Amino acid sequence: MSNTLFTPESVVIDLNASSQKQLFQEMALRLIAANELDIAARDIVAAAMERERLGSTGVGNGVALPHARIAGIDRVMAGFARLADTMEFDSVDGRPVDLVAFLLAPEDAAGAHLRALARVSRKLRREENRARLRSAPDTESVFIILSDDSVQQAA
Repeated sequence: MSNTLFTPESVVIDLNASSQKQLFQEMALRLIAANELDIAARDIVAAAMERERLGSTGVGNGVALPHARIAGIDRVMAGFARLADTMEFDSVDGRPVDLVAFLLAPEDAAGAHLRALARVSRKLRREENRARLRSAPDTESVFIILSDDSVQQAA
């Protein structure tokens, strides 16, 4: 199995979303389609909104990492959106968000879930990666940036 969380189909740029709920709906639909899931988008949205009520997943520097554990999936998977307009996310630094990695994990996969969150967080913590994601010309470029683990070791 590939250790890639993202698929080209789960990456979107210039996404128009006016609310967290609309953003989560769009990401849920993409993940369902990309991974051929037999899960209702509303269940994913409800789980992500419930997690958000526990505390914002806006981690700062314009990045949010919403996530949820979902019954009926067998591995951790992720979608990514670069928003057309920034969105308030109650982030730790008070800044609006434009880069969103949306992770889903099996209900019983706490370890894999946390490892995936940590991996995505490390990638998006680096200013150079955020800059590359913001300036990437198309979804394929964004997917390559997200999938390139060698970037971690680059000087």
